[in-house]
Amino acid sequence: MFIKPRKLTPDSKIATVSLSSGFVTDVQHRYDAAKRQIRETFGWQVTEAPNAFRGSEYLYRNPQARADDLHWALSNPDIEGIISIIGGDDSVRLLPFLDLDLICNNPKVFMGFSDSTITLMQFLRAGVVAFHGPAMLTDLAEHGGIHPYVRSSVAQTLMGTAPVKFAAAPEWTGQRVEWMDPALQEARRQFEPSEGWVWLQGEGKVSGHTIGGCIEVLDMLNGTPGWPAPELWKGAVLCLETSEEAPPPAQVGYWLRNFGAQGILSHANGLLLARPHRYPPDWIPELYGWVKKVLWEYGREDLPVVANMDFGHTSPQMVMPLGIQTELDVEKRTVRMLEAAVD
Repeated sequence: MFIKPRKLTPDSKIATVSLSSGFVTDVQHRYDAAKRQIRETFGWQVTEAPNAFRGSEYLYRNPQARADDLHWALSNPDIEGIISIIGGDDSVRLLPFLDLDLICNNPKVFMGFSDSTITLMQFLRAGVVAFHGPAMLTDLAEHGGIHPYVRSSVAQTLMGTAPVKFAAAPEWTGQRVEWMDPALQEARRQFEPSEGWVWLQGEGKVSGHTIGGCIEVLDMLNGTPGWPAPELWKGAVLCLETSEEAPPPAQVGYWLRNFGAQGILSHANGLLLARPHRYPPDWIPELYGWVKKVLWEYGREDLPVVANMDFGHTSPQMVMPLGIQTELDVEKRTVRMLEAAVD
C-alpha cells in the first residue's frame, strides 16, 4: 500500500532540516554532539539543508524556505535520509508549499516527531512510509551518548530489512537538563526502571497499517487539506502521543471523540498510546479511563489498546514506522511489524 524508502547503510548521507523551530542556532553544541554521535554509532554522514541554520526569526517568517529544504533533500541524489532537527508548533504553515508528487517520486527515509507529525502525515498522503522517531536535538543528542535502546531501534528499523518485534525499553527518564549549557552535554540523565507497556483492553490478534503522531499536532492538521482522506484511516493501527505541554486527560478524551465522530475509531484495528510526558501520577489512570470511556461511546470496547509505549515525547524512544502493517497480539502481549519498513 505504501512505497518504502531504501534502507540506510553505514555510509549513507543524511540531511538535517528545520521544518519547525529554528532553535538549533541557540544550541549549536548540542547539534554538534548529535552529529558526532550519529557518525560514531551508525556511520552516517550528516549535512545541513541550506536554510536549516538561518535562525528562528527567519524560519518563522519564511515557511516556504523550510519546505524548500525538504524538497532540496528529496531532490538531491546524494541524500538518502532526512532527519528533523527539532519540533516546534507551526509546521502546519508549510502545507501550501509541500509537493506530494516530489515526496512520492523520491521516497527517502524521513524521521522526526512532535510538530514533524505534519510532515509525516504528508508522506503518508503521498503514499510513502515515514518514521516517527528521534530528532537531532533529542535522543540523537542524548547526554553522554545515544541510548542503547535508541541505537537498536534505529539500526533495526532504518538499516535492516527484517520486520521488527517491538520491545519495551528497560528504563526511561523525563528528567530535564538545561540544553543551553554546553558544560552539561556529557552529564548523563537519571533513568528509572520502566513499568512496561499497559494492555488496556481488547482480545485476540489484529493488524493494520500504522498512522498517527502527536495528538495536539494532529488537532492542528484536522480540517485542513493536509488531513488524510478517510481511506487512509480504514483498518489502521492508530499511534498517538502527547507533547511536553501535557494536555489534561479530558482534553485527550475530547480529541479522541473527534476521531470517533469522524468514523476513525469505528474503522480502526488497534490503538497504540505513548507514555504521556510530564503527567502527574494521578493523571495516568484518569487518561486510561478517558480512553476506555470514549471507545465505549463509539462501540469499540473490542479495540485492542496498548498504552505507555516508548515512542514520542519520552526517552529513550523507539522508531515507530508509519504506513507499515503491524500486528497486536493481546494474548501474547506482543506488538510487531509484519513487514520491513525499508527496502
